[in-house]
Amino acid sequence: MSEGTDIGPDAPAVELYGVTHRQIADFREALDAGDTARCEAIALGLHVADLADLIEGLTPSERHILVALIGPHLDPELLTFLEQPVRDDVVGRMEPHDVAAAVAELDTDDAVDVIENLEKPVQAEVLERLETGDRAMVEEALSWPEDSAGRLMEREVVAVPSFWTVGDSIDFLRDEAEKGGEALPGEFFDLYVVDPTHRPMGSVSLSRLLRNRRPVRLQDLMRTDIHAVPVETDQEEVGLLFRQYDLASAPVVDSYGRLVGVITHDDVLDVMDEEAEEDIMRLGGVKEDDLYLAALKTSRSRISWLMVSALSALVASVVIWQFEATIKEIVALAILMPIVAGLGGNAGTQAMTVAVRALAVKDLNAANAKRIVGKEVIVGLFNGIILASFVGVVASAWFASTGLGLVIAGALVVNLLVAGLMGIVIPLALSRAGADPAVSSGVFLMTVTDVVGFSTFLGFAAMFLA
Repeated sequence: MSEGTDIGPDAPAVELYGVTHRQIADFREALDAGDTARCEAIALGLHVADLADLIEGLTPSERHILVALIGPHLDPELLTFLEQPVRDDVVGRMEPHDVAAAVAELDTDDAVDVIENLEKPVQAEVLERLETGDRAMVEEALSWPEDSAGRLMEREVVAVPSFWTVGDSIDFLRDEAEKGGEALPGEFFDLYVVDPTHRPMGSVSLSRLLRNRRPVRLQDLMRTDIHAVPVETDQEEVGLLFRQYDLASAPVVDSYGRLVGVITHDDVLDVMDEEAEEDIMRLGGVKEDDLYLAALKTSRSRISWLMVSALSALVASVVIWQFEATIKEIVALAILMPIVAGLGGNAGTQAMTVAVRALAVKDLNAANAKRIVGKEVIVGLFNGIILASFVGVVASAWFASTGLGLVIAGALVVNLLVAGLMGIVIPLALSRAGADPAVSSGVFLMTVTDVVGFSTFLGFAAMFLA
């Protein structure tokens, strides 16, 4: 260890990745001072992923200045690291010929990501400027459904015949690399062995290829337990396939079973991150790119969910209104009502979050649904009893009324039991009905727990206290 190295508990935190606050501050200082050379030096000194973070952290006007500065030196890979709304903004500031030049340097899947959200006239102009082969591959990828394996895959794939040897394969890869490597993917992990009709028969990993001698035939090395993905498969299903079998790559086949592309683990990692983010955002009623939208667009995207929530709140208010006389007589009820509804809502949300995620990764299905529902009912009952004991004692002491404590205790047991049950049942029912449980479960659950919580608490009060 070198002298003076500070690794104690009071040592300053080391930023292992990402753009630092100091770099952002330096960039803004240079921008305010009009020092464009320094701005350019700071930006181009960053890794493209960190430069993307810098661009996303700037205001739109600052972002446009930076993009104009680095335009001549823009690394095409930068576009793949930007969040979609920011990338669309950046690409929208570029000339079509510059976009085409950048897209030509990217793998097919990344090129499609950049092009697919462009306005149709701009998209057509960019495609027109691509070389014929690149344009054909991108246009074919765009013809597949959004969020499908066809959009996700790389068209560049190493396919070799079964009668080749290790030596033939190595010579082929070297020859292609010497020609410029345009027929090869930027990075790949497997060679796919195909029959004369171009259907995949098996795969040979690069590590296995290099560990064997040149005369060994590929058909003696290949693994035949490949997991071919139909081209129209939803990307979420692809992510689950990679997760289930711990894959590094998988071949993509058309309706005739012919090899048309390959999906690699780095693309799937992005998909799983995107799907998880989408589920989390939908549970809160917001869009995935909410952070980068303008205020008016964000407002419009959120208001529909809030309107539904307002309607559910009105339903709960009607329940409370039915017990108006009881509340007037016992004012303490108004003070304690939020506790019953709030705890029920929180308990239901816990069960619902588990259910939505389990449905997404297929851990919750018809085979185990009954057992999971039963478990959540028991959990709701146990937690209801524990919370009822605590809150009941506090309410009894607070308002000097044992009866009031027993009423709120009883209401909590009922509401938490119902919350645990409905937290599982609602997502299951929505999933079986073909709806996305991440979108709708929350508002239904809150309505149920509010209505049950208020009606049981106020109903018990009307029966036993009034």
